[in-house]
Amino acid sequence: MKVSIVGVTGYSGLELVRILRQHPQVEIRSIHSQTAVGQEISVDYPHLKGLIDLPIESVDPEKIMAASDLVFFATPSGISKEMALPFIRAGFPVIDLSGDFRLKKAGSYQKWYGKKAAPLEFLQQAVYGLAEFRKDKEAKLVANPGCYATAALLSLAPLVQKKLIEPDSIIVDAKSGLSGAGKKLSSSSHFIEVNENMTLYKMNTHQHIPEIMQQLQKWDEAIPALQFSTSLIPVSRGIFATTYVRPKEKASTDYFYDIFSAAYAADPFIRIQEKGHYPVLKQVIGSNFCDIGLAYNQATNILTMVTVIDNLVKGAAGQAVQNLNIIGGYPQEMGLRMLPVYP
Repeated sequence: MKVSIVGVTGYSGLELVRILRQHPQVEIRSIHSQTAVGQEISVDYPHLKGLIDLPIESVDPEKIMAASDLVFFATPSGISKEMALPFIRAGFPVIDLSGDFRLKKAGSYQKWYGKKAAPLEFLQQAVYGLAEFRKDKEAKLVANPGCYATAALLSLAPLVQKKLIEPDSIIVDAKSGLSGAGKKLSSSSHFIEVNENMTLYKMNTHQHIPEIMQQLQKWDEAIPALQFSTSLIPVSRGIFATTYVRPKEKASTDYFYDIFSAAYAADPFIRIQEKGHYPVLKQVIGSNFCDIGLAYNQATNILTMVTVIDNLVKGAAGQAVQNLNIIGGYPQEMGLRMLPVYP
């Protein structure tokens, strides 16, 4: 499969290059950005020297569609909802890593992103690309999930789908490395602010909240809301999510382990930890794995899920490649069996 990448100079775009470069069924035909047009990508990113020396091109939909079979948009939110429209109108396969096509409800994107939404007809065409639960394999427009949403939904899916928890009991406390904020500079991303520090941000206003709720309510309409907080921690990449729920009925630790093990038995990238063991960021960094540990307190009837992913891989580019594999009819793990980087 021949592919093009729009937004190649962002963190997710560069991660797509890293992953797709080793995919046995993919050829990167062209790379695109609004900056450094005409310059080989290895000039600004010398780690790619001799591996991919394609020139960065401006975005020409007709040229891209003539050369490739699929296009990735790894652009910041607010861009693909305009740039991707010629591809969508032509029925050309698009995988969008931004939030522009995730929210279906009219007015939701404007409320949470503060920007005008894509036309409603295109929002309705988009399939939400939570790869382990994606049913429409023929879709031409895939809205790749957000990183926080991926961690939260994979933590909750086995319970919510079976309606095993009190609908109003969901609390997600998630922490992310600095790369989750993208490359745009801000005072909060300065080394002196981040190093040896931890910061809570976007309390009750994070744009992944409606995305999470939209999917949860597809699984269980009785869920009214969730409590969701995000913090910035001094690491380059990774998401550490701690999720708390109250089961409808008291049970045993073994019972919940059986639920999760059965739910993800066929999914190569979900690793349920052994009882009494909880994942750490280091065990997934650089990989497409999502590792989940469970702790059940019978005294309080609280079940805790500890979930770790690499925000740039499973939370972005890696899941996008999973969605490419689904479109292409390849095994989901093709091109994605990278070992985590350790230490």
